[in-house]
Amino acid sequence: MKQRILVVDDEQGIRQSLAGVLADEGYAVEAVESGEACLDLIARKPFDLVLLDIWLPQIDGLDTLERLRKLEQPPAVIMISGHGNIETAVRATKLGAFDFIEKPLSIEKTLLSVKHALEQQALAEENIRLRRGVESRCQIIGESVPIKALRQQLALMAPTNGRVLIYGESGTGKELAAQAIHAQSQRARQAFVEVNCAAIPEELIESELFGHLKGSFTGAVEHKMGKFQRADGGTLFLDEVGDMSLKTQAKVLRALEEQRFQAVGGADAIHVDVRVVASTNKDLEEEIARGNFREDLFYRLNVVPAYLPPLRERLEDVPLLAAHFLAEFCSAYGRKRKHFTADAISALQHYTWPGNVRELRNLVERVVILHPQQEQMDRRQLPPLIFRQPRAANGRAPRASEFSTLQQARAAYERELILKKLEESQGNVSRAAEALGLERSHLYRKMKSLGITKE
Repeated sequence: MKQRILVVDDEQGIRQSLAGVLADEGYAVEAVESGEACLDLIARKPFDLVLLDIWLPQIDGLDTLERLRKLEQPPAVIMISGHGNIETAVRATKLGAFDFIEKPLSIEKTLLSVKHALEQQALAEENIRLRRGVESRCQIIGESVPIKALRQQLALMAPTNGRVLIYGESGTGKELAAQAIHAQSQRARQAFVEVNCAAIPEELIESELFGHLKGSFTGAVEHKMGKFQRADGGTLFLDEVGDMSLKTQAKVLRALEEQRFQAVGGADAIHVDVRVVASTNKDLEEEIARGNFREDLFYRLNVVPAYLPPLRERLEDVPLLAAHFLAEFCSAYGRKRKHFTADAISALQHYTWPGNVRELRNLVERVVILHPQQEQMDRRQLPPLIFRQPRAANGRAPRASEFSTLQQARAAYERELILKKLEESQGNVSRAAEALGLERSHLYRKMKSLGITKE
């Protein structure tokens, strides 16, 4: 697509010559004689660049420039003048002009300035698109009370350097919350580096975090920079930190305390400035009791805790999430716009979502792929799984045997058992804790992690 240029000059000869030269260079060019005509035309169609004369009848070039810069997506502007002076050039630059060219115009200089202005404009537009894409990806969708509270909490903690520990079941969006914290922080322009502690083999995670020197172990054929160093000045996200070995936990603790570490096989200390955000789907206090997690590291990470509720605890957000994912995948796959019927939404809201938001996202992607021509998505387009696991009348999650992973089954069983004991003890948490063989404070934490309120 040709880049669009508008020439604004009250001299017909200059308009025609500039338009001709620029058209020969492959640009789409239009020309007008006044500032009013310029503003009127730009209100009706977009331009990438405006070549704007300063001396114009009625609205002069500087006033026109000032009005152009107030547009939501202003074009790049190059000022041209036969009566230029330093004061005028400085004012034009302060108002946002890319360049200032004096008449008589040098064709070579003008074309070079046009090229550079369009390149800068393209970079600025790409930056806006990327920023909007990042903001969209970091958007936490939902209007339920827990999600509104979460957004407020993240907005408070994000501008600080406090470490954050995010709790939540698998698929609830812990990585999204970490990205949202980074995007709203003072480190937003620096790197966001993720480490999936559950996916990296124990013998490699130390090298992954701290880097290694060439020859430090078998297979180390070159120097490698670790995640801590890559995140210098930015944010390091330790995903599923509860799966980290005790040996690695000790080294991470020291790195957090001192903000320095040594690469594997290295002797020199590497200093960094890193904010650490961690996440877990485990009960870390229970892991501490079992000897699987260091208590001192827990307190280092758990400066500000954040809890992501499972989707079954905020089913009112399902319509918003489904619509968001539907728009996302229709755009990604070039499909015509689609929507779920009220009947389909009702079915989605009666499912318990053991895989949480990730499962809903995958389901919507499947629907978009399998039904490319369908605009109205009803119950017939939903997979049978949605109807095989109806939500129980009492609002509880289904039995553990209906889940696909041990972790989901365990969470469901614990929730059922705790609710049963609370019911038997008529809501008395102390008696329920005694019946379950737990400390009262431990039961309260467990209830919070499972989304069970005292009421």
